[in-house]
Amino acid sequence: MDLFLVLLGFILVILGIVGSVLPVLPGPITGWLGLLLLFLTSTIPINYYLLGITLFVAVAIFILDYLIPGLGARKFGGSKKGATGATIGLIIGLVLPIPLGFVIGAFAGALIGELIHDPKDLKRAFKSALGSFAGFLASTTMKLFTSLIFLVIFSYTLIEYWTEFF
Repeated sequence: MDLFLVLLGFILVILGIVGSVLPVLPGPITGWLGLLLLFLTSTIPINYYLLGITLFVAVAIFILDYLIPGLGARKFGGSKKGATGATIGLIIGLVLPIPLGFVIGAFAGALIGELIHDPKDLKRAFKSALGSFAGFLASTTMKLFTSLIFLVIFSYTLIEYWTEFF
């Protein structure tokens, strides 16, 4: 049973990394579930402080992930339609078979959303799209960094108790 929990936990940590880049999965939360499964094994003692801190970080990153792109767009003069367009463009970009489609889609969606909001001000729409794109990149980087840290914690903990486990 412990081996199953470790393998499933590892899969969840890896899915957390993937989910940090693709918005289909909540990356850090998925990675945290992998940490939880590791600590639920019978050979690795539960470190409640580590689990509590990493849960707090995962939830905070999850919340910030929804706030940062909109804040980036607003900081650069964007509207709610621009932030919504960035999200829709991101999802469409995931489906399109083009390299970095989600990145291009987020920028194009923000630009289209801003042009729907005010079709006469192309300069402001472009500036807002850049802000939304910058917010998206910041949010993705933050999620990816957190998920990679969760992988390090998972690996270190597993290696530390490797001899007892196997």
